[in-house]
Amino acid sequence: MNTRTLYAIEAMFFLQINEERMKNLNISEVIINPVFNHLFLTIEHPEGQYQYIGDALGRDCMITRFKDGWMRMYDGDGRLNEDWYTWGADVLAPFDGVVKSIFTNRITNNPGTFIPGRASSIVFAREDGVLVTYAHVMDISVEEGDIITTGQVVAKAGNNGYSRNPHIHVGAWIGDTPLQIRFDLQRMGTQMKEIGERLYLC
Repeated sequence: MNTRTLYAIEAMFFLQINEERMKNLNISEVIINPVFNHLFLTIEHPEGQYQYIGDALGRDCMITRFKDGWMRMYDGDGRLNEDWYTWGADVLAPFDGVVKSIFTNRITNNPGTFIPGRASSIVFAREDGVLVTYAHVMDISVEEGDIITTGQVVAKAGNNGYSRNPHIHVGAWIGDTPLQIRFDLQRMGTQMKEIGERLYLC
């Protein structure tokens, strides 16, 4: 048996193990439109970190830019909301659907601190029953019951609720099952080309 055949058998074995592991974990995923029209980083909430359905398996998204050869999330020392590239950025609808609910928190946090309270948020519903929430938004430009289209501007990125810096939290679920979120990278590439944002290799 040659080396190539051994590698193929080994790969099939590990694929079977991973498939069984994923079945046991019972984690399903959803692919949605990127939340921003810019390059952004995400911090994932692993299974078990948060129990609330809108937080479980969620992702916190922050716009990043290359400056002086470094990938950065803010200018200066980041002590002002305006220093952060995410602050005031357009927030884009995750899919074609409807605005299910909106909550507004008018208190804005200063970076590094937060005032406890529920974040401003929008919940979107898709025809198949998938729900997505965006939290820490501001200047919401849609209303409950509005029909939305993929990539439509629905709000600006803010810093409110349990948030220490400007970012958008994204959570997804169907029924009482949280969903792992993936962003449509093909659409992200198209969006950034349309606005002329330079893509970097890193």
